[in-house]
Amino acid sequence: MVKVFIYPATSLILSDMVARFGHEPLGSAIGIRERIQTPGFESPPLQITPEEPKKGLKWAAVEVPSGVRGRMAVYGPLIEEAEAAIIIKDPDYAFGCMGCARTNELIQFHLRNKGIPVLDVAYPTSDEEGVGFVAAVKEFLTGLKMEESA
Repeated sequence: MVKVFIYPATSLILSDMVARFGHEPLGSAIGIRERIQTPGFESPPLQITPEEPKKGLKWAAVEVPSGVRGRMAVYGPLIEEAEAAIIIKDPDYAFGCMGCARTNELIQFHLRNKGIPVLDVAYPTSDEEGVGFVAAVKEFLTGLKMEESA
């Protein structure tokens, strides 16, 4: 089983596909779940402490807005855990919205420079492209299983 970071990290569809092929999806649900289940957070739905932007300094420079650093405090540990990644280019908002362009660029930068297998695939806009999309994801995830056993 390989830990696969999914982008957009909010995509339940992509998360489900990764899980169906026997891997562990790493997305925002995991990072947010930790914050919701951790005692001591008393400001739902924000689920962020004043310390989060400071933790984000590990992945983003001090000049970066605190919102980006706060988001990186959620996504950064998941990126560090990732052994592979799937990046969907130009996804539809219904597929999974990330909401912050600067954070998106930073996440993709870290994933591409980490030295892990990365599948870059365009979001499908037709039925034919949808079939190709699923086939590409399946081939990538199946290939990860073979790499792991080798």
